[in-house]
Amino acid sequence: MGLLDKLFGKKNEEEKTMTKLNIGIILGSTRDGRVSPQVGEWVKSIADQRGDANYEIVDIASFNLPFLGTGDQGVQAWNEKLASLDGFVFIVQEYNHSITGALKNALDSARDVWYNKAAGIVSYGSTGGARAAEHLRGICGELKIADVRTHPTLSLFTDFENGSVFKPQALHQDNMKAMLDEVIAWSGALKTLR
Repeated sequence: MGLLDKLFGKKNEEEKTMTKLNIGIILGSTRDGRVSPQVGEWVKSIADQRGDANYEIVDIASFNLPFLGTGDQGVQAWNEKLASLDGFVFIVQEYNHSITGALKNALDSARDVWYNKAAGIVSYGSTGGARAAEHLRGICGELKIADVRTHPTLSLFTDFENGSVFKPQALHQDNMKAMLDEVIAWSGALKTLR
């Protein structure tokens, strides 16, 4: 790297490719007995095999976020965590045809740190969580999060034993890989805007 490049902060191509993206796998439920940690671990196990990014589970329950507007305990830590991430995979449960109140509150408890990042969605419910995922897509648009097209949908009837033990069907592997390909591509591209 030449002196001018160093002075002006330009990175060479080798340095750019050595920096891995940081992708947060956000657990969207906080209730007792939730299955989202099982789904999140499954997503992480597939993602970690790729070696193309740093993947971590981000559990909104561990931030103890107050209801929006009622305090700020945990909000700063939440925003700092989001700021350290380049993209997201949301683990979304369908409650009454939408996302959980806890996830909506977590989304609303931050603003600028969401901007110009990409997200994939893995949803589950009686209809694969598709309606919740569609609601989340609208929220992502407002928060300038580019949600990717490929969307693994998990059924409570075929991917969970007794509604509590996650046993995904093999067919979801290909969708997971395609979704992660898209999240990485978009997260890398959008990083240039931040």
